[in-house]
This record gives sequence, structure tokens and C-alpha cells, in this order.
Amino acid sequence: MEVSGRSGDRFLHGAAHLALAVGSLIVSDSPLAPLVALPGVRTAVDESRAAVDALLRDRALRRRRVEVGTEASLRSARASAALDGADFELDWLRSGAVRGDHAGAGVVNGALRVSTELGPLVDVWRRAPLQALAKLHLVAAADLVDAQWLGRPRDGAAAVGDPLGLGAAPGPDVVALRLDLLHRTVLASTDVPALVVAAVVHGELLLLRPFGRADGVVARGASRLVTSALGLDPDRLSCPESGHVVLGRRAYADAVRGFASGEADGVAAWIVHCARAIELGASEMVEVCAALD
Repeated sequence: MEVSGRSGDRFLHGAAHLALAVGSLIVSDSPLAPLVALPGVRTAVDESRAAVDALLRDRALRRRRVEVGTEASLRSARASAALDGADFELDWLRSGAVRGDHAGAGVVNGALRVSTELGPLVDVWRRAPLQALAKLHLVAAADLVDAQWLGRPRDGAAAVGDPLGLGAAPGPDVVALRLDLLHRTVLASTDVPALVVAAVVHGELLLLRPFGRADGVVARGASRLVTSALGLDPDRLSCPESGHVVLGRRAYADAVRGFASGEADGVAAWIVHCARAIELGASEMVEVCAALD
């Protein structure tokens, strides 16, 4: 199955990566559905689902759900910040020892706020993904940019920083087109496995860097909104960000570059990589449950 290729008139001409990746595959009202047929993706969908289901069946989780949820939120925030280069010990976050003058404090504090905000944003994501993204950026970048730029996609400004070494981000005109395309794609893909939709949202936002700061934290938060809204991990009790840290930042960046290619193998490898992170994150939380039992 070819993934790359012209999308024709179905999508805005020149919308680049996402249109090229999925536009030629439109066969129904769910533009991402054909990605499930890419090599390894169906197995990845099933295995990630099985890993999260095993966590949700855990006896200790059923008895101590609030504690487990709090720990998952903390670990997710810590790992998300670490993927952007702000790597703090978990105990520092747990004790509140991170001060504003510590290098990376703005990133990790933003990641903590995002973890807290995800629950209220799930319903917003279902009806207005771009509104949810704006809110994610507002809380993720509150310590990093002037208030006037919070929640606003880049307009004439370049992205600041490149923590994953992905190269130059698209210009603001491309960002606007692709955010609109992503919005429409998400709303049309409610019957596609959550893993697939989450991986596309995650990868596209990493590549776009739509806000210019804190985009990695926003991308990972948006991925969690997808898996929550589509029922893979409705209460956000797993920790896929930790899974990405275990797999390594280099592997993470390489997998995103594969997704950026729009080629079948690269897109499939990114989805499978995200599935593996979900599995590892769910297993980590099973261990947390065992420690609480």
C-alpha cells in the first residue's frame, strides 16, 4: 500500500506531510483507517490495547485508583519534560523541589500543568481539537513566553529551539493549513483505533511545532487526549511518555523522521514505536500498582 503521493483536490493543495501521508488513502469518512493495514500496525494496536487492559484490571489499581492516577500524572509530566531535555529526578517533582531558577524548570512545570489539565480537556478535544491545543499551549508555555503569545499558533515567527534535532519547522502559512487539515482529520476518525489517531496527532504536532515553544509537551498531551477520548486509556492511568524515555530520545527522533517521510514504512514504524511506548508505560504503572499493594 502506498502512503505517499498527491492527495488531489480532496485536501488543500500544498498542505505537505499529512495530506501526502493520508490524502491518497481516502476511501471512507475515516481518512486514517487505511493506516491500520500498514505492516505491523494491527498487531501494534492489539498489543498496546492488551497492555493497557492488563493495567486497568490490576487489583491494586481498583483499590487505590486515585493514588495510581496521581503517580501516573507525575511520571508522565516528568518524562514529557525529559524528552525535551528538561530531565529532573522524579523525587524532585514529588517534593516540589524544582525552583524557577533551575534550568528547564519552565518546561517541567508546564508539563506538570498539562498533566493536570488533561481530564477537563477530553470533552473539548472531542468537539474542538484546535481549542484544546490552544489550552494545552497556554498551560505548557506559561513560564516560557509572553502571555500575548499563549495559545496562538506562530504567525510570522520561527519556532524557538529544536530539542529533538528535527531541523527547521514549517513556516506559519504551512502551519495554518496543516492544523486545519489535522483538525478535520481528527474529527473524521473517531472509528479508527486510538493508537493510530494518537500517533498521527503526536507526530504531526512534533513536526509542525505550531506554537514555537513547548510544542513537544503539547504534542504528547494531545496524544493522551486522543487515547482518553477514544477509550484506549480513558482515565489516563498509563504513562506512555515514560515508555518513550525508555526507548530513548534518539529512537524517538528517528521514528518521527520516518513519519515525516510520508513513506509507508516510516509511517508504520512511527505508529509501532508509539505502541511500544504505550506498552512500556503501562507495564511501569503495573509495577507502581504492585508497590502500592
